Amino acid sequence: MMTTKLMDRGDAAGDAQPDPAAPGAEVRNPFLVALGERVRTLRSRRGMTRKAVALAADVSERHLANLEYGTGNASILVLLQVAQALHCTLAELLGDITTSSPEWLLIRELLEHRNEADLRRARQALAELYGKGGEDRSRLCRIALIGLRGAGKSTLGKRLADDLGYAFIELSREIEKFAGCGISEIHNLYGAHAYRRYERRALEEAIQIYPEVVIATPGGLVSDSANFNLMLSHCYTVWLQADPADHMARVAAQGDMRPMAGNKEAMEDLNRILEGRSAFYSKADLAFNTSQYKLDDCFAALRAQVRKELMLPV
Repeated sequence: MMTTKLMDRGDAAGDAQPDPAAPGAEVRNPFLVALGERVRTLRSRRGMTRKAVALAADVSERHLANLEYGTGNASILVLLQVAQALHCTLAELLGDITTSSPEWLLIRELLEHRNEADLRRARQALAELYGKGGEDRSRLCRIALIGLRGAGKSTLGKRLADDLGYAFIELSREIEKFAGCGISEIHNLYGAHAYRRYERRALEEAIQIYPEVVIATPGGLVSDSANFNLMLSHCYTVWLQADPADHMARVAAQGDMRPMAGNKEAMEDLNRILEGRSAFYSKADLAFNTSQYKLDDCFAALRAQVRKELMLPV
């Protein structure tokens, strides 16, 4: 078993690195420089010499020195070995935000191994503590429908809004108004980051302007944790579920053949997307499977459940 060695003056001297500002010094990649700094910080925090870490990680001391200096472009497997030698996760080595300070580390330790219910309560408590949560009643009066395309968000959302006397908005249309172009053009011209900014602006405006509203949200909104948190804090969320075959058939029935165009594995892709997002969709206040009903029966059942939550006559 490897015995951790404490650093001494000799090791500190051995840690000396060339001055990056010196004439002729090579230009280093900022990510690799930051990675090297994290390796050195973690090694110092553990009180380990570079030689001890290299031995435990089964890499050469020279290779580790290059990594710490920001000139070594190590493979994932080597980084994994170094992380294990430093008794940390690969995410911590790569720069996870929850490792950026002692307080973050202590908070993470408190939350680690908690179940989903405990984590949900912790998130809600933090939202209330920092004023991120909406008033209970006002939150209930903003109903956000989430789920994949073809779940029925627009069709059921309009009928639900009419029944409740609420406004109805499709967030995708509001995003396009902010950007002055279509969704696909936003992605093609400005990229995903710009799209998320427009999405947040549209969501913030909907929350501020409409005290009573039904919002049909884009299926991928849950992929952005900041926007999803904002919605969860200020809206009563309903996950409209459907069987994958129904998702596909409904989109095609709307005349949109893009999910199947030139893609023989469309259903497999759809299942993969649904699998990747389900853990986020499941954070909704209510899950409702639209595949179990015909349209009129589906709306009647959804209406009854929502009105019950709002404490309105069914």
